[in-house]
Amino acid sequence: MNKPKNFKTPKLLLGAHMSIEKGVDRAIERGKSIGCTTIQIFTKSNTQWRAIPLKKSEIENFRIKKEESEISPVFGHSCYLINLASNDKEIYSKSKETLLTELSRCETLGIPFLVMHPGSHMGAGEKEGIKRIAESLDEIFDKIINYKYKVKIAIETTAGQGRNLGYRFEQMAEIIRLMKYKRKAGICLDTCHIFAAGYDIRDEKGYKKTIDDFDKIIGIKRLMAIHLNDSKKELGSRVDRHWHIGKGFIGLDAFRFIMNDKRFIKIPKVLETPKEADMKEDVMNLKVLKSLL
Repeated sequence: MNKPKNFKTPKLLLGAHMSIEKGVDRAIERGKSIGCTTIQIFTKSNTQWRAIPLKKSEIENFRIKKEESEISPVFGHSCYLINLASNDKEIYSKSKETLLTELSRCETLGIPFLVMHPGSHMGAGEKEGIKRIAESLDEIFDKIINYKYKVKIAIETTAGQGRNLGYRFEQMAEIIRLMKYKRKAGICLDTCHIFAAGYDIRDEKGYKKTIDDFDKIIGIKRLMAIHLNDSKKELGSRVDRHWHIGKGFIGLDAFRFIMNDKRFIKIPKVLETPKEADMKEDVMNLKVLKSLL
């Protein structure tokens, strides 16, 4: 059967996390150089609380290069130090302040959403940690709602290492359920993390059950991004170690299911696999993923 004349093949939203070394605008160039159609970036240093103010030229160059490259969406990932579930007053205060800063930077750059790890309850208990995360996000959105910010938060599934929250779909759903600003929250699904947390996506039956559970518990409409990472550790290990596509314990089939799942056509998918500055590992992994289509 021939396709209608006005039929347009959906754009493949596939890319990788890109470095912002020497400026956020440089991330666009890096993504374009290896054929990315979507990328993820840090909006600031991911290992420091401090954020160096964005230069006007940097902001303008970022917006221009993004438009010219047609890489879309470009979305953010928050710094690793943030822990909205912390019961340490200093860390908790710095976490809220830093997340607010990052959301403001996203808005300035025209970045639609920011991926965030839920955090560790640090011994306070899962119920208390989940409650604290929801309250913190509401408090932050309370501060920016009058500015009519469009930026949203994508809470990332985790492996459940240590006392980290977000390793069960039920925990993610509960965070959003408790939030006042539910419409500002979504989910980023990480394949390595859910596998390490015990969700077996290696065969069709397991994949279908996992995604059906996600839809029933959270809702696919909440899915904003997918991190495509194989796992260096075994199923249910609760250890977060990303590896190259098809080279880890997950294997190729799970990624074939995701790449061909029509429900995810409009969901940006990015790699967070280990790489050197020349990005040859990204090129290799992207080639593998495209071959599965």
